[in-house]
Amino acid sequence: MQAKHQVQVSQSQQAQVARLLLQANLAYGESNSNGLSHIQRLKARQECRGYLNEALALEPENAGGLGLLGRVEMDDGQLEKAHTLFNASLDHQPGQVQQYCNLGYWALKTERPALAEQYFLQALDCDRQSAAAFCGVAHSKRLQGQFDVAYLHYRKLLETGAEWDSVYSGMLTCAQHLEVNKADSALAHDAIALLQRDGLPHQELGRFVGAIIHQQYDLDNPDAQIFLDAASEDELLILALQKTLMPNPAIEELVTMLRRAIIAEVAQTAELRDELQRLTLAIAQYADRTGYALAAEDDEERLVSAINESIQAQLALGEEQDSLIGSLMISAMYGALFHQPFAVQLGQWNLVDWPLALQPVLAASYYDRAEEEAIKQNFDEKAEELCLEKTDVAQAWPSWSQLSYRAESSLKTLMATELGLDTENLPATLRIMVCGAQSGQRAMELASYLDDVEVIAVDESLANIAKATRMANEMGMDNIVFWPWSIAQRFVADGHQVHWIEVGRLPSPAMNTLSLAALVNQATGSGAVVHMHTAIAEQTAGDKQIRKLVSEHKLQPTRQTLRQLRRMVLANRNDAAWQELTADADFYSLGGCRDRWFRPQDTAQLKELMAMASNEVEWKLVKARDADGHSLATAPVQKQIQAEALGSEVQSLMGQNLSVYFLKRR
Repeated sequence: MQAKHQVQVSQSQQAQVARLLLQANLAYGESNSNGLSHIQRLKARQECRGYLNEALALEPENAGGLGLLGRVEMDDGQLEKAHTLFNASLDHQPGQVQQYCNLGYWALKTERPALAEQYFLQALDCDRQSAAAFCGVAHSKRLQGQFDVAYLHYRKLLETGAEWDSVYSGMLTCAQHLEVNKADSALAHDAIALLQRDGLPHQELGRFVGAIIHQQYDLDNPDAQIFLDAASEDELLILALQKTLMPNPAIEELVTMLRRAIIAEVAQTAELRDELQRLTLAIAQYADRTGYALAAEDDEERLVSAINESIQAQLALGEEQDSLIGSLMISAMYGALFHQPFAVQLGQWNLVDWPLALQPVLAASYYDRAEEEAIKQNFDEKAEELCLEKTDVAQAWPSWSQLSYRAESSLKTLMATELGLDTENLPATLRIMVCGAQSGQRAMELASYLDDVEVIAVDESLANIAKATRMANEMGMDNIVFWPWSIAQRFVADGHQVHWIEVGRLPSPAMNTLSLAALVNQATGSGAVVHMHTAIAEQTAGDKQIRKLVSEHKLQPTRQTLRQLRRMVLANRNDAAWQELTADADFYSLGGCRDRWFRPQDTAQLKELMAMASNEVEWKLVKARDADGHSLATAPVQKQIQAEALGSEVQSLMGQNLSVYFLKRR
């Protein structure tokens, strides 16, 4: 009787453990749900931990419970505890695919991708069909710089139906590093799949997609035949025009030629064929993204001017909206509708009143610009634009549409796990300042993916501030603001401090009343972190030559001047002096050209900032990473920083493209 009773108790315990583990798994799923708030996710994680503690009290050696507790510890930044729990789970139940995968992700978090690959391969030894383990191998290969191998792994995962965000994101990252030397239908198919996937930062595919199109159209061959009707049916070309900016002179020539062919046909037939409308709209979106950098011949300009006058007359006569659509499409390929004399009359319609296919073009060319103009009115800096021609007003740059994919986390967790800092005394919400945020992608990623922060993003360009504010409003983000430097300086002067400063694009010499080092020093207290980069972009031989021309001839950043400077570069693009410049994405936008030639980054600001951070009494270098994201030993980097501060150019860090993190000691 006694033995039988013991078995019954044991069975009831097993049932209770199973129930608790089921509840723990459900709670863990909730703790990683993007649909819940930070507080709700933390609560779910605590519930999960509570269920696991109960289950392990009843059955301390339950392998599933130990493994899941390891995941909870890893999410909380307790990497050593997680490692111990994963191994304990395997000790009690060897051969678990899940635990080898967990160890693989633990190794990735501790920046050991080669070790991670070994763990994922062990998982595959246990189950050859494990998509999670195969995906882990792909991530490991990518982080080891084996982009071509990782890319093929991601492609295989998509072919087998594993259409996860992390797979698409990893594939997109690898695509940016691939060399495309011949026409490849499989790569074209991949590119279409990536461009059609919602939520990806399609703007980062420009180089990859441009290389594929370059090969498909045989653009190195001066005798290559290019047909307008074929281009109008090319899905990859149209998606690329809608969603990217391709830094490739031959692609720019292709787009300019297709646009010219369209308007020539319209001039001859007096109508825009239905078959050409999708391509026309895509070119209009692309032209807007470039800030209307694409050169046009005199006869095109005359035709467009006549079309714009016709639109104005039609609006004055009160003609129906449908009669305007074809003309608006043509006009939008050459200039922003917001800049046209008839812009005010377009405001009688809301964006949703237009046909669906036309809405993205009208948003970019008119409605978004109108909203951004209203945002600019809130800042004193708007006065500087009042004397400019509409077409000469700076355009936001960089142009982006989607945030990059990131796993959600908290800044406190990152400070503890990545930098080894004590975060116990930090407040619930931390304040980040992003200096030189440009048009805001990085700042919004911090605000979006770190669930315990509020972000102040600062930039020199009013156009950038307006665009970023509009996009943050569209995304419903309420934990970020975009300010010009004048407001940020007042904010800090009033005694407000921040817990983290990230330095992006440096101020230009025009910001002669700003000391970035002084601002950073004043805005930070003990325990604050400053993240900066030691390389300064926009320093090619071509840039220096153009800045010399600008200075000598006292050139102004008008659209006409910027186009003429670009035309000069493109005419000589095979000269070695210009090749590095024409390989840079900034060159393919008037906004990018304006920034680098008329508002270049001030190297003196970075030198002053580095000199301040070299003071070991006040600051401590806590992390340094190379361009590939690999951590470096901090002692040698610290020595270089100090040597540089003492005037040694031999050991200069400037230009080495390191990412460095400093902790303020007091």
